[in-house]
Amino acid sequence: MSGAFTTVLAFIVTVGLLVVVHEYGHYFVARLAGVKVLRFSVGFGRVLWSRRTGPDRTEWALCAVPLGGYVKMLDTREGDVLESEMGRAFDRQAVGKRIAIVLAGPAANFLAAFVLYWALFVTGLPGMKPVLAEPPAGSAAQAAGLSDGDVVLSVGGNAAGSWTDVRWLLLKQSVRGGSVALELEGATGGRATRSLDLSGLTPEDLDKDFLAKLGMKPYVPRVSPTLGRVQPGGAGERAGLLAGDRVIAVDGMPVASWSEFTARVRASPEKPIALDVERAGQRLALNAVPEGAGKTTPRTGLLRVEPGAEMKEAFERMQTTVRLGPLEAVPRAVHRVWDLSVFSLEMLVKMVTGQVSWKNLSGPITIADYAGQTASMGWVSFAGFLALVSVSLGILNLLPVPLLDGGHLVYYSVEIVTGSPVSDRTLEIGQRVGLAILAGLTFFALYNDINRLITG
Repeated sequence: MSGAFTTVLAFIVTVGLLVVVHEYGHYFVARLAGVKVLRFSVGFGRVLWSRRTGPDRTEWALCAVPLGGYVKMLDTREGDVLESEMGRAFDRQAVGKRIAIVLAGPAANFLAAFVLYWALFVTGLPGMKPVLAEPPAGSAAQAAGLSDGDVVLSVGGNAAGSWTDVRWLLLKQSVRGGSVALELEGATGGRATRSLDLSGLTPEDLDKDFLAKLGMKPYVPRVSPTLGRVQPGGAGERAGLLAGDRVIAVDGMPVASWSEFTARVRASPEKPIALDVERAGQRLALNAVPEGAGKTTPRTGLLRVEPGAEMKEAFERMQTTVRLGPLEAVPRAVHRVWDLSVFSLEMLVKMVTGQVSWKNLSGPITIADYAGQTASMGWVSFAGFLALVSVSLGILNLLPVPLLDGGHLVYYSVEIVTGSPVSDRTLEIGQRVGLAILAGLTFFALYNDINRLITG
C-alpha cells in the first residue's frame, strides 16, 4: 500500500510541478507584455478549488483532471472585450509578443531542467564506476576486444564517470547506429581505444536492456558466497539459512563466488535446490525452494538473502560520485539539457520513419511508475527524473501540431510571411487535426503502458 501511495503522490507532484512551471512561463511573459490573464488552471475539467487575486482578479484554479493545465488570456475571439481593454487582449498584440508568450512555456521547462541538473552536478551524482565484466562469447563487446576489469573512460569522445553516463552515451549512439569508439583503462593500468559495433541492435532492443544485448555488463567482484542478512519470511529463512553461512555448493556443484551462487538460485524459480553450507566450521545440507519473481517468463529465483560484509565493502569501493563546482556545472547542465532535447527529437523522427519502435513511447502509467521508483530511491534520483520529464514536456509542446505551442508558432510564422493572421476556418481545421494527432499519440502511449504492465 505504501508503494502505491508513493507512486500516486510522486506522479501528482511530477505532473503538478512541471505543469505549473510550464504555465507560469506563459503567465509571466504575458504579464510582462501587458496581456490580461483571466485564469491560471492546473488540470482540466471541473474546478475543485479556485481563488481570485491581483489587480486583474486572475482566477487561480485546481481542476479534476490533473494531466495538464492552461493560461486563459483576454481574447476578442472568445468573447466581448471592453473597448478600454482592447490593448490588453492577446490577439491584439504584435506577432513578436505572441511568439514570446507561446515560447515562454517550453522555455520555462528547459530552464527548470537546467536548474535541476545544475543542482545535481553541484551536489554530486552518485553512481557505480563503469567497470566491465567479461563479455559473453559472440557478443559485440567481445568482438570489440573488451575484457573483464576494463574501465570505460569515454564513449565517442565524451567522458564517462559512471555506468549512468555509459548507458546514456551508448543509447544516443545506438539510435544513430554504426559504431562508437570506447576509451578504456585495462585492469593493469594501460589505456586503449576499441570500436564497438552497434549495428546488431534492433529498434525493439532500445526499449529493453540494450547494454546486455551488446554484452556490456557491470563487473561483479569475486567474493565468497557468505550470507549477510536473511530476510524474515523469505525462502532463505524457510530453508534454515542464517547470517554468516557460507554456501559451498548448489545441487552438488561447487560455488566459489557470490555471483555463481546467485546465478544458480536465479535459474531455479519455484524449484527445489540442495544447498551445502558451512556454519561455524561444520558442513550442513539444506533444501530450499527459491521464490519466483518477475512478471515475464521465465521468472527469476530469489532466496531473499543479502550478501555479507565482504561483498558490500567491494561494491562500496566501486561507487563513485560525479561532483562539479558551481561554475563548472553551468556548461555541463546546459549540455545535458541540449543533449536530451536533441535525443528526444531524434527519437521522434525515427519513430515516425519507422527506424525506432513505437514501443518507446510512454504514457501516464509508465511516468507514474518511474516517478514512484525514483522517489523511493531518494531526492537525487527523483530530481533527475523531473529534469528528464521537464525536457520531454518542453520538446513535446514545441512540436508543430495544432493545439500545442508549436502549432501556434506555425500559425504566427505564416502570419509573418503573409502579413495577416490565419483564417478562423484554418484554425478550426487545425484544431481537429491536432486533436486527432494527440488522441492517436495518447492511444499508442496508453497501449504501451498497459502492454508493459502485462508483459513486464
